Amino acid sequence: MQPEQLPLLTILIPVFNEERFIYQVLQHVAGASLPGLRRELVVVNDCSTDGTSNEVRRFQADHPGLAVTLLEHPVNRGKGGAVQTGLQQAAGEFVLIQDADFEYDPHDYPDLLRPLVRGVADVVYGSRFIGSKPHRVLFFYHYMANRMLTVLSNWFTNLNLTDMETGYKAFRTEIVRPIRLYEQRFGFEPEITAKVSRVPKVRIYEVGISYYGRTYEEGKKINWKDGVKAIYYIIKYNSWARRG
Repeated sequence: MQPEQLPLLTILIPVFNEERFIYQVLQHVAGASLPGLRRELVVVNDCSTDGTSNEVRRFQADHPGLAVTLLEHPVNRGKGGAVQTGLQQAAGEFVLIQDADFEYDPHDYPDLLRPLVRGVADVVYGSRFIGSKPHRVLFFYHYMANRMLTVLSNWFTNLNLTDMETGYKAFRTEIVRPIRLYEQRFGFEPEITAKVSRVPKVRIYEVGISYYGRTYEEGKKINWKDGVKAIYYIIKYNSWARRG
């Protein structure tokens, strides 16, 4: 098969105030092994107040042969809003969400995408809690909160996920694009899980990934308030607001 005939993967990168890291992250994404796939990068700058956009444009100028699209939000909408914007621009047969920091490793792409490329999966979640790959040891309370939120989500969806809140999610584009999404911020994670679980005959897989978590001093943005809100979103999108 000629390179131009290979299936296209859209790597969707929501970004907010990551001037220090975004160029290097894009380098890692561009250099990641993708056997049997082409790639395009869709970066959604969520109204950053630093030099994030300039760094993305510098990367575009330095890599003229790589398909890199930069989309700009005029106001800050949050990760969910950035993902929604990016999904509308995704040209690939598959789409993968990549956070714009170094917590998740693009070297895991082959494992994450293999079930999609083989045609056995429609959705793949990368789990930080299974497998033998390296995981940075950080916050016990975050770990417990993630596990409890996943159990609560599983209770409603009847899935057996180990990491509902993972930042690595990959989809067949035709599965995820028709889903109507509402949540602009971190409520995106429980919302998309609830709605994907209701897609008829959907095939959901989970694979172990590496995790190089950041401290708050290093730029971590999610906090305990987001965890409390996630409980509300899990109940909302699995019960009285089963929309989309």
